[in-house]
Amino acid sequence: MSDQVVLITGALTGIGRAAAIIFAQEGKRIVVSGRRDQEGQALAAELQGLGAEAIFVRTDVRKDEDVRNLVDQTVRRFGRLDIAVNDAGTEGTPGPVTEQTAETYAATFDTNVLGTLLSMKHELRVMLAQGSGSIVNVSSAYGSVGAAGASVYVASKHAIEGLTKSAALEVAGTGVRVNVVAPGTTDTGMLTRFTSTDKNKAALVSTVPFKRMATSEEIAHVIAFVASEDASYMTGSSIPVDGGMIAG
Repeated sequence: MSDQVVLITGALTGIGRAAAIIFAQEGKRIVVSGRRDQEGQALAAELQGLGAEAIFVRTDVRKDEDVRNLVDQTVRRFGRLDIAVNDAGTEGTPGPVTEQTAETYAATFDTNVLGTLLSMKHELRVMLAQGSGSIVNVSSAYGSVGAAGASVYVASKHAIEGLTKSAALEVAGTGVRVNVVAPGTTDTGMLTRFTSTDKNKAALVSTVPFKRMATSEEIAHVIAFVASEDASYMTGSSIPVDGGMIAG
Protein backbone atom coordinates (compact mmCIF):
# COMPACT_ATOMS: atom_id res chain seq x y z
CA MET A 1 0.00 0.00 0.00
CA SER A 2 1.10 3.58 -0.67
CA ASP A 3 0.52 6.70 1.39
CA GLN A 4 1.00 8.95 -1.64
CA VAL A 5 -1.74 11.48 -2.35
CA VAL A 6 -3.00 11.91 -5.91
CA LEU A 7 -5.18 14.74 -7.24
CA ILE A 8 -6.93 14.34 -10.60
CA THR A 9 -8.84 17.04 -12.47
CA GLY A 10 -11.31 15.98 -15.14
CA ALA A 11 -11.60 12.70 -13.26
CA LEU A 12 -15.22 11.81 -13.89
CA THR A 13 -14.89 10.32 -17.37
CA GLY A 14 -12.43 8.89 -19.85
CA ILE A 15 -8.72 9.05 -19.17
CA GLY A 16 -9.07 10.84 -15.83
CA ARG A 17 -11.46 8.20 -14.52
CA ALA A 18 -9.23 5.38 -15.74
CA ALA A 19 -6.24 6.99 -14.00
CA ALA A 20 -8.18 7.29 -10.75
CA ILE A 21 -8.97 3.57 -10.82
CA ILE A 22 -5.35 2.62 -11.54
CA PHE A 23 -4.07 4.79 -8.68
CA ALA A 24 -6.73 3.30 -6.39
CA GLN A 25 -5.57 -0.19 -7.29
CA GLU A 26 -2.06 0.91 -6.33
CA GLY A 27 -3.37 1.89 -2.90
CA LYS A 28 -2.91 5.61 -3.22
CA ARG A 29 -5.08 8.22 -1.52
CA ILE A 30 -7.05 10.06 -4.16
CA VAL A 31 -8.87 13.34 -4.65
CA VAL A 32 -11.04 13.40 -7.77
CA SER A 33 -12.56 16.57 -9.13
CA GLY A 34 -15.04 17.68 -11.76
CA ARG A 35 -18.17 19.76 -12.14
CA ARG A 36 -20.87 17.13 -11.53
CA ASP A 37 -21.59 16.28 -7.91
CA GLN A 38 -23.55 13.06 -8.36
CA GLU A 39 -21.00 11.47 -10.69
CA GLY A 40 -18.13 12.69 -8.51
CA GLN A 41 -19.52 11.20 -5.33
CA ALA A 42 -20.25 7.95 -7.16
CA LEU A 43 -16.66 7.76 -8.40
CA ALA A 44 -15.28 8.43 -4.92
CA ALA A 45 -17.46 5.60 -3.58
CA GLU A 46 -16.24 3.29 -6.34
CA LEU A 47 -12.61 4.07 -5.47
CA GLN A 48 -13.33 3.46 -1.80
CA GLY A 49 -14.77 0.10 -2.81
CA LEU A 50 -11.36 -0.70 -4.30
CA GLY A 51 -9.81 -0.05 -0.89
CA ALA A 52 -8.55 3.47 -1.52
CA GLU A 53 -9.10 6.53 0.64
CA ALA A 54 -10.86 8.86 -1.79
CA ILE A 55 -12.87 12.07 -1.81
CA PHE A 56 -14.56 14.19 -4.44
CA VAL A 57 -14.21 17.97 -4.57
CA ARG A 58 -16.43 19.84 -7.01
CA THR A 59 -14.17 22.08 -9.09
CA ASP A 60 -14.38 24.29 -12.14
CA VAL A 61 -10.76 24.56 -13.25
CA ARG A 62 -11.52 27.86 -15.02
CA LYS A 63 -11.94 29.54 -11.61
CA ASP A 64 -8.90 30.36 -9.52
CA GLU A 65 -10.83 30.16 -6.25
CA ASP A 66 -12.15 26.70 -7.13
CA VAL A 67 -8.70 25.35 -7.89
CA ARG A 68 -7.24 26.91 -4.76
CA ASN A 69 -10.01 25.27 -2.75
CA LEU A 70 -9.37 21.91 -4.42
CA VAL A 71 -5.70 21.92 -3.50
CA ASP A 72 -6.35 23.29 -0.02
CA GLN A 73 -8.95 20.61 0.67
CA THR A 74 -6.53 17.95 -0.54
CA VAL A 75 -3.87 19.11 1.92
CA ARG A 76 -6.40 19.61 4.70
CA ARG A 77 -7.63 16.04 4.32
CA PHE A 78 -4.41 14.18 3.56
CA GLY A 79 -1.60 16.50 4.66
CA ARG A 80 0.30 16.61 1.38
CA LEU A 81 0.13 16.33 -2.42
CA ASP A 82 2.45 13.94 -4.23
CA ILE A 83 0.96 13.50 -7.70
CA ALA A 84 -1.32 15.74 -9.75
CA VAL A 85 -2.90 14.71 -13.04
CA ASN A 86 -4.36 17.67 -14.92
CA ASP A 87 -6.84 16.07 -17.30
CA ALA A 88 -9.77 18.53 -17.37
CA GLY A 89 -10.42 19.45 -20.97
CA THR A 90 -12.90 20.11 -23.74
CA GLU A 91 -12.94 19.52 -27.48
CA GLY A 92 -14.48 22.94 -27.96
CA THR A 93 -16.50 23.70 -31.07
CA PRO A 94 -15.25 21.72 -34.08
CA GLY A 95 -15.14 23.46 -37.44
CA PRO A 96 -12.80 25.30 -39.80
CA VAL A 97 -10.85 28.38 -38.79
CA THR A 98 -13.26 30.58 -40.73
CA GLU A 99 -16.12 29.56 -38.42
CA GLN A 100 -14.33 30.15 -35.11
CA THR A 101 -15.13 33.16 -32.93
CA ALA A 102 -13.72 34.90 -29.90
CA GLU A 103 -16.33 32.99 -27.88
CA THR A 104 -15.40 29.53 -29.19
CA TYR A 105 -11.72 30.34 -28.64
CA ALA A 106 -12.30 31.46 -25.05
CA ALA A 107 -14.52 28.49 -24.22
CA THR A 108 -11.78 26.07 -25.29
CA PHE A 109 -8.75 27.92 -23.95
CA ASP A 110 -10.34 28.75 -20.60
CA THR A 111 -10.76 25.06 -19.79
CA ASN A 112 -7.77 23.51 -21.53
CA VAL A 113 -5.08 26.16 -21.02
CA LEU A 114 -6.18 28.43 -18.19
CA GLY A 115 -7.39 25.36 -16.30
CA THR A 116 -3.99 23.72 -16.64
CA LEU A 117 -2.18 26.91 -15.66
CA LEU A 118 -4.29 27.47 -12.53
CA SER A 119 -3.98 23.81 -11.56
CA MET A 120 -0.19 23.86 -11.81
CA LYS A 121 -0.03 27.20 -9.99
CA HIS A 122 -1.77 25.82 -6.90
CA GLU A 123 -0.28 22.32 -7.07
CA LEU A 124 3.22 23.80 -7.23
CA ARG A 125 2.42 26.02 -4.27
CA VAL A 126 2.21 22.85 -2.17
CA MET A 127 4.79 20.70 -3.91
CA LEU A 128 7.55 23.30 -3.81
CA ALA A 129 7.04 23.74 -0.07
CA GLN A 130 7.32 19.96 0.32
CA GLY A 131 10.37 19.73 -1.93
CA SER A 132 8.77 16.89 -3.88
CA GLY A 133 5.97 16.10 -6.28
CA SER A 134 5.07 15.00 -9.79
CA ILE A 135 2.66 16.78 -12.14
CA VAL A 136 1.38 15.13 -15.31
CA ASN A 137 -0.56 17.30 -17.74
CA VAL A 138 -2.64 15.78 -20.53
CA SER A 139 -2.34 17.29 -24.00
CA SER A 140 -2.91 15.49 -27.32
CA ALA A 141 -0.92 14.03 -30.17
CA TYR A 142 -2.92 16.42 -32.33
CA GLY A 143 -1.03 19.20 -30.61
CA SER A 144 1.99 18.02 -32.60
CA VAL A 145 0.51 16.97 -35.93
CA GLY A 146 -2.50 19.26 -36.29
CA ALA A 147 -6.02 18.31 -37.34
CA ALA A 148 -8.29 19.93 -39.93
CA GLY A 149 -11.50 21.14 -38.33
CA ALA A 150 -10.00 21.26 -34.85
CA SER A 151 -7.83 24.37 -35.01
CA VAL A 152 -8.68 25.87 -31.63
CA TYR A 153 -8.49 22.52 -29.82
CA VAL A 154 -5.11 21.79 -31.44
CA ALA A 155 -3.84 25.26 -30.52
CA SER A 156 -4.87 24.73 -26.91
CA LYS A 157 -2.95 21.47 -26.77
CA HIS A 158 0.13 23.17 -28.24
CA ALA A 159 -0.21 25.67 -25.39
CA ILE A 160 -0.34 22.92 -22.76
CA GLU A 161 2.89 21.47 -24.16
CA GLY A 162 4.57 24.87 -23.83
CA LEU A 163 3.22 25.49 -20.35
CA THR A 164 4.49 22.10 -19.23
CA LYS A 165 8.01 22.56 -20.54
CA SER A 166 8.28 26.07 -19.13
CA ALA A 167 7.02 25.03 -15.70
CA ALA A 168 9.38 22.05 -15.67
CA LEU A 169 12.37 24.32 -16.28
CA GLU A 170 11.21 26.78 -13.63
CA VAL A 171 11.12 24.10 -10.93
CA ALA A 172 13.95 21.84 -12.12
CA GLY A 173 16.19 20.88 -9.23
CA THR A 174 13.53 21.49 -6.57
CA GLY A 175 12.40 17.88 -6.32
CA VAL A 176 9.27 18.58 -8.37
CA ARG A 177 8.82 17.13 -11.86
CA VAL A 178 6.39 18.33 -14.56
CA ASN A 179 5.66 16.27 -17.66
CA VAL A 180 2.95 15.91 -20.28
CA VAL A 181 1.32 12.84 -21.82
CA ALA A 182 -0.07 13.28 -25.33
CA PRO A 183 -2.74 10.71 -26.21
CA GLY A 184 -3.67 9.93 -29.76
CA THR A 185 -7.10 8.80 -30.94
CA THR A 186 -8.67 7.45 -27.76
CA ASP A 187 -12.07 5.87 -27.22
CA THR A 188 -13.69 8.54 -25.06
CA GLY A 189 -16.86 10.57 -25.00
CA MET A 190 -14.86 13.57 -26.22
CA LEU A 191 -13.85 11.71 -29.38
CA THR A 192 -17.43 10.61 -29.97
CA ARG A 193 -18.66 14.19 -29.66
CA PHE A 194 -15.92 15.50 -31.92
CA THR A 195 -16.46 12.98 -34.72
CA SER A 196 -20.29 13.09 -34.34
CA THR A 197 -20.91 10.00 -36.50
CA ASP A 198 -19.58 6.43 -36.63
CA LYS A 199 -18.47 7.06 -40.22
CA ASN A 200 -16.38 10.06 -39.20
CA LYS A 201 -14.91 8.14 -36.29
CA ALA A 202 -13.96 5.20 -38.54
CA ALA A 203 -12.34 7.58 -41.01
CA LEU A 204 -10.26 9.14 -38.26
CA VAL A 205 -9.20 5.76 -36.88
CA SER A 206 -8.13 4.66 -40.38
CA THR A 207 -5.40 7.33 -40.29
CA VAL A 208 -3.80 5.79 -37.19
CA PRO A 209 -0.97 3.33 -38.00
CA PHE A 210 -2.28 0.91 -35.35
CA LYS A 211 -5.71 1.01 -37.08
CA ARG A 212 -7.52 1.17 -33.77
CA MET A 213 -8.32 3.58 -30.97
CA ALA A 214 -6.49 3.54 -27.66
CA THR A 215 -8.44 2.69 -24.54
CA SER A 216 -8.51 5.16 -21.69
CA GLU A 217 -6.75 2.54 -19.57
CA GLU A 218 -3.81 2.37 -22.00
CA ILE A 219 -3.28 6.10 -21.64
CA ALA A 220 -3.80 6.03 -17.88
CA HIS A 221 -1.13 3.37 -17.37
CA VAL A 222 1.41 5.66 -19.06
CA ILE A 223 0.28 8.56 -16.88
CA ALA A 224 0.78 6.42 -13.77
CA PHE A 225 4.29 5.49 -14.90
CA VAL A 226 5.30 9.07 -15.70
CA ALA A 227 3.99 10.18 -12.31
CA SER A 228 5.89 7.46 -10.47
CA GLU A 229 9.40 7.27 -9.06
CA ASP A 230 10.20 4.85 -11.89
CA ALA A 231 10.37 8.00 -14.05
CA SER A 232 12.33 10.02 -11.49
CA TYR A 233 14.79 11.51 -14.00
CA MET A 234 12.07 12.63 -16.41
CA THR A 235 10.91 16.23 -16.44
CA GLY A 236 9.81 18.60 -19.19
CA SER A 237 9.09 15.59 -21.38
CA SER A 238 6.19 15.08 -23.76
CA ILE A 239 5.28 11.43 -24.09
CA PRO A 240 3.11 10.53 -27.11
CA VAL A 241 0.80 7.54 -26.70
CA ASP A 242 -0.64 7.62 -30.19
CA GLY A 243 -0.45 4.29 -31.99
CA GLY A 244 2.24 5.65 -34.30
CA MET A 245 0.49 8.87 -35.38
CA ILE A 246 3.46 11.20 -34.96
CA ALA A 247 5.90 8.68 -36.44
CA GLY A 248 3.66 8.32 -39.49
